[in-house]
Amino acid sequence: MDPSTAPGPASVVTEKEVVRSYFNSKGFERWNRIYSSSDDVNRVQRNIRCGHQKTLDTLLDWLDADGDVTQRSFCDAGCGVGSLTLPLARRGARSIAASDISQAMVEEASRRARTTLDDPTSISFHTGDLETIEGHYDTVICLDVFIHYPQPAAETMVRHLASLAERRLLVSFAPYTPLLAVLKRIGSLFPGPSKATRAYQLREQGITTALGDCGFRPTGRNVLNTAPFYFSRLIEFERC
Repeated sequence: MDPSTAPGPASVVTEKEVVRSYFNSKGFERWNRIYSSSDDVNRVQRNIRCGHQKTLDTLLDWLDADGDVTQRSFCDAGCGVGSLTLPLARRGARSIAASDISQAMVEEASRRARTTLDDPTSISFHTGDLETIEGHYDTVICLDVFIHYPQPAAETMVRHLASLAERRLLVSFAPYTPLLAVLKRIGSLFPGPSKATRAYQLREQGITTALGDCGFRPTGRNVLNTAPFYFSRLIEFERC
């Protein structure tokens, strides 16, 4: 599907409900294993785990290089099972608002926080889609969420996230290229007969333009992390 194809409002709502239902059921079981140290994963899932970890490690390296994590408030939009939230808490982040569309994911992230952190009180958890997130945060982060949404919906969502970010916004998404589009069409990029959500590729210029309209500009930190069956563009933006 061409990322520029615009769905109607009803299509976006349906897309969200599919994502919500999937990650509260079979999707939760699958991705909870992927985002863990479990050996109960197949080769594709293990590669996705490695690719996501590359993106996570890159982001954490950027934050560590800045050296001010303890002075910042964070919003982890689409927190999943806490793969980013927990490392932020271990680094002493002042406060972290972690949210996800899936109640099952939020409950697992909360469980991991309670059982692995010395002090999880810096984290507040919320269940809801991206547009329901409220508040203001020094830094807003949204990792590997937009793969579930087409370009127009993703641009709307990223504009809302921009309204929450006082200083910085970091997002990652599957980038659109002709080659990856071909791979996707033939089913090689995101395989799996039981996959219940679509996988969308986004045009970087559309995301950058949407955030430019909201007063944000790229900082120059921009990297493509890849692994077999995983492609993710991570970009940092700052308020102008």
